[in-house]
Amino acid sequence: MKKKLAKWIKIIAAIYLAIGIVLYFFQDKFIVHPEPLPADYVFNFKTPFTEINVAYDSSTVFNIIRFKPAGNVLKKGAVIYCHGNMENINHYAAFAPNFTKHGYEVWMMDYPGFGKSTGTLNEDILYTEALQVYKMVRAAGYSTDSIIIYGKSLGTGIAAQLASIRDCKRLILESPYYSIENLAGHYAWMYPVGWMMHYKIPTNLYLQKVTAPVTIFHGTDDGTIPFSNAEKLKTLMKPGDELIAVEGGNHNDLNGFAVMQKSLDSLLQK
Repeated sequence: MKKKLAKWIKIIAAIYLAIGIVLYFFQDKFIVHPEPLPADYVFNFKTPFTEINVAYDSSTVFNIIRFKPAGNVLKKGAVIYCHGNMENINHYAAFAPNFTKHGYEVWMMDYPGFGKSTGTLNEDILYTEALQVYKMVRAAGYSTDSIIIYGKSLGTGIAAQLASIRDCKRLILESPYYSIENLAGHYAWMYPVGWMMHYKIPTNLYLQKVTAPVTIFHGTDDGTIPFSNAEKLKTLMKPGDELIAVEGGNHNDLNGFAVMQKSLDSLLQK
């Protein structure tokens, strides 16, 4: 009986170790799902745009799309849009009209390895690229009180970090996580994720340093980043900040809910 028990303990330990090794060395495959594009790829968006390429170092190029309000819409400001962990700007461009119709330019960046951006992806370069875009927006003539920093999913932590070190009109987070470490712990609770994770992105710490008004949108049925993440972040928010719960909303469908569209329109009209 003891030998049989010892055998099963060894088998379970071996499985635990094997899965842990896979999670550690291949964690980027679980966290990000980029879709690269060739350098000569030609974007085709319905919204007017300008493409910008910024060479950061010998191997890193930031590809940025500057969506512009159409027609005679009065320019009101600029939105720095930090997108999620999927594909590239082609996937997220559909959200630009949410802002351009209100007179906001949308500066949307692809992270290294996404779309036409190149280089090695890591937490520091995500922050560096977002700051680079902020500096470009300021150089384009936009004052701090006309800049909205917007983060979606993976981009929420990046947006929060940027808003914690630079002034802006408002920080808007769509489906945020408390921290990458905390989110990983939700799925891999049996592992020491704090030690294992290459990415930390502590949205909770950054949020406490943001002086601008903060709005969070989160679906109550989010199966990717549970709604509990937003509820925990709410406890760190200052007076005047708001959490808008999208009842029945999942992770990628909030744009189709009237409550989010009306609330976002209201914020952008101010």
